[in-house]
Amino acid sequence: MTETVLTHDNKPSEGVVKGRSLLDTALLRLKRNRAAMVSLWVIIGMTLAAIIGPAVSTHSYDEVYNHFVGEKPSIGAYPKQEQITPITERALSRARVDMEDINISKDNVKISVVNRKQEPLDPRITRYLMRADIFQNVSLEILKADPQRGVISADIKPLRFLMGTDQNGRDLLTRILVSLRISLMVGALATGVALIIGVTYGAVSGFVGGNIDNLMMRFVDLLYSLPFVFFVILLVVFFGNNIFLIFIAVGCIQWLDMARIVRGQTLQLKQQEFVQASEALGVNQGNIIKRHIIPNLAGTVVVYMTLLIPRVILLESFLSFLGLGVQEPLTSLGVLIAEGARYMRNDPYLLIFPALTMSILLFALNFLGDGLRDALDPKDR
Repeated sequence: MTETVLTHDNKPSEGVVKGRSLLDTALLRLKRNRAAMVSLWVIIGMTLAAIIGPAVSTHSYDEVYNHFVGEKPSIGAYPKQEQITPITERALSRARVDMEDINISKDNVKISVVNRKQEPLDPRITRYLMRADIFQNVSLEILKADPQRGVISADIKPLRFLMGTDQNGRDLLTRILVSLRISLMVGALATGVALIIGVTYGAVSGFVGGNIDNLMMRFVDLLYSLPFVFFVILLVVFFGNNIFLIFIAVGCIQWLDMARIVRGQTLQLKQQEFVQASEALGVNQGNIIKRHIIPNLAGTVVVYMTLLIPRVILLESFLSFLGLGVQEPLTSLGVLIAEGARYMRNDPYLLIFPALTMSILLFALNFLGDGLRDALDPKDR
């Protein structure tokens, strides 16, 4: 766009003034919304933690530590001396040797032993120690001090449970990261299914109109009348528990709201001059929907999508809470909250950490949705 500007001597000079697109305006408005921007970075951080966290964690989400069941959240290293000593004494007594002393450093344990038979120590006595879960995956070696006495040295890898362990001895932090991944994956994929089906269905129904519109909307009403939980139970009965059933069940229901919203917006858009001009030029209905209707629905669809993801996550958590969703050893936030609710009296951290994770995620998604709604609302420009 060119604009003529008068200088101080009233001589015209042409200058180029760069215009601002609607997308640039929306992004500028979004950046000014601090709550939405903070929420956006929170969502990005949680997504990266869900993707990378389980891979870099020193624990596996299904690894069971029998000697560390119900450990409270701590930054200290495990195993501790009071946990190693009784296990070591019992194991060595079966090998017919006595423990004189035990010394545990940061990543090494040294056990002074004496053979009851006054004979040189047999290196095979380390097998008795390695059978104990607490010494698994470590290297045990006898360092002989004299023919009857010796030192059993083991390099141990210290374990840390920053959020404690559950009632099965599994690291809670790793399981929360995996559950966050599952919940985000269910939310994203189910929302994607609802987006594709709902936008296409609603745009076609609203633009075509007439009897076809009535027939398509009556089909939507028919699906609305089906009980969702009953539908999920039927899927579980016929196909068994499978995480992909969650995608199917949630995606087959959530697109109904999207279709209705898109249909209502399409009924307004098809009365606009640019759509009528396209019809007058002979553009077919498919191209009008693809090039004019759907692009102008982007703002509404994006806003509803950010509000649909938390609904899907809550729905998946509800199904998992009822035992119809993700099954062990895989986990989700709903599964962890259900388990934490059983032990909240004695171990409240089992409920607090997963519930806090879900609350932060849902608040961030809702704040981001509100920010996108304000940024994309044409009435506020």
